[in-house]
Amino acid sequence: MANTFQSFSLRITPEKFYIEACDDGSVDVLAIDRVSTEMTLTVRKDVPASAETRPICGLMGTIRLVAGMYLVVITKKRKVGDLLGHAVWKALDFDVISYKKTILHLTDNQMQDNKTFLSMINSMLHSDGFYFATDYDLTHTLQRLANTSPEFQEMSLLERADQRFVWNGHLLREFIAQPELHMFVFPVVHGFITVKSSCISGKVFEWSIISRRSCFRAGVRYYVRGIDSEGHAANYVETEQIVQYNGAKASFVQTRGSIPFYWSQRPNLRYKPKPQISKTVNHLDGFQRHFDSQIILYGRQVTLNLINQKGSEKPLELAFDKMVTNLGNGMIKYIAFDFHKECSHMRWHRLQILLDMVAEMQDDFGYFLVDADGKVLLNQEGTFRSNCMDCLDRTNVIQSLLARRSLQSQLQRMGVLHIGQRIEEQTDFEKMYKNAWADNADACAKQYAGTGALKTDFTRTGKRTHWGLLMDGWNSMIRYYKNNFSDGFRQDSIDLFLGNYVVDEADWTTPLRDPKDWKFLTLPIIMVVAFSMCIICLLMAGDTWTETLAYVLFWGTASAVTGGLILFYGRDFVDAPKLVQKEKLD
Repeated sequence: MANTFQSFSLRITPEKFYIEACDDGSVDVLAIDRVSTEMTLTVRKDVPASAETRPICGLMGTIRLVAGMYLVVITKKRKVGDLLGHAVWKALDFDVISYKKTILHLTDNQMQDNKTFLSMINSMLHSDGFYFATDYDLTHTLQRLANTSPEFQEMSLLERADQRFVWNGHLLREFIAQPELHMFVFPVVHGFITVKSSCISGKVFEWSIISRRSCFRAGVRYYVRGIDSEGHAANYVETEQIVQYNGAKASFVQTRGSIPFYWSQRPNLRYKPKPQISKTVNHLDGFQRHFDSQIILYGRQVTLNLINQKGSEKPLELAFDKMVTNLGNGMIKYIAFDFHKECSHMRWHRLQILLDMVAEMQDDFGYFLVDADGKVLLNQEGTFRSNCMDCLDRTNVIQSLLARRSLQSQLQRMGVLHIGQRIEEQTDFEKMYKNAWADNADACAKQYAGTGALKTDFTRTGKRTHWGLLMDGWNSMIRYYKNNFSDGFRQDSIDLFLGNYVVDEADWTTPLRDPKDWKFLTLPIIMVVAFSMCIICLLMAGDTWTETLAYVLFWGTASAVTGGLILFYGRDFVDAPKLVQKEKLD
């Protein structure tokens, strides 16, 4: 494999950016012309001595905004650990540097738009969860990497990467066409990675979780649901659990993704907006595309649908069941498990019902195993595709339990656990295991819903607690606020970063300025005034109680009616995305 350089330095002059490779023995330098934007290879002796020097950890790529091109670099990183002997890094801080030396050529409106776009890029960069490696392919599972051709092995990291998980793919579009520059860039994944050194009975082994978020149909909780016309599911995450002991390696892969047909759940100020199944499209086409791709990639599919089987979620469950039946594909098995009903009143032990239900299938699927000599002993023949409404809280609980069951088998096969030994009995490892899966839940939830995950008290401790219920209530309130009043900006940030919306420097207009109609300001002001007058009338009683009651009823009714109107026009009051096409949101 053609590795990427591991260390870099950025040299800046008024005319060019120079990215120097600082690896031992390397003299290569990437030169970027700040006027023509041309990128060429040169050598260190050609860099002017007067150039300003900045240490950087890597190159995310370039992006065009209203003021022109910008260079995006990683300025701070933290080592996560060594995965199979390769250093894995988490990108912590970034810099976005303009090619242009001034923006005085812009109008006031353009300057404001450029400032907004810059804040979107910075918001996305600091959303937490960007990981990279310079000498290992983080985008592929162990099983995919073991089943590749010699030609694949010779490719650069950028050429061979699974494009579903390359989050800086749009930023690297200029580099892809120039193979000689690939040594200066690497694919960056978004999600969660942890690498732990563990010990059971004196036997030391490496244990890791890699969650790779797909950049196809990426977005935030209520604005991106279901699938697109290509069959890409919202909030799709591939999670791989890896174990290494005495040179042998094992992995177990699971996936999660939104219910794979066309549905939406747009925010409208209500705590839980009603899901809407589209009535104007052929669901089966996209549904089939989704599962065809999953079967090609992973083999047989067991879909674990964890949503409620009553109330507003019931139509989704019925539709999912019906589509699997209509598709008639023997490679797909559908299992519905009403998580909330089964585990109500703190009866979390009832999750064992689902684990028992799928135990035979999980044993049949197996896991990937390769010995110390590199010989493949087992392949994973299928995956569990889990979903709830958000594919976060309920989903992560089930995934952690399935992963533990697979790990039990792997550690026994590799000789770490003796026959009869249980992971649950290894106190130190069990604590680390639960916390790692809870951290994975929090990371995935923050990236999609804006807060940490719910139900992580169960994942961390193995039992539901009253404090956990209180924390779930707090996180639910934060989610409500963010989903209604800040997620439009977050969705725009993702779409701009991934290239779903491209800024046209020659276009003087952008969709950022979206004037609100009269309801947006008028109704909230009337409601606040009416509610305030109602409180004042209660505190400053009139001459008679009937007079006070009349004033309270009048202002109370005005406040309630106005509040009702705001809820009725709820969609006009939420923070909606401005950059995406409307059909993507319906």
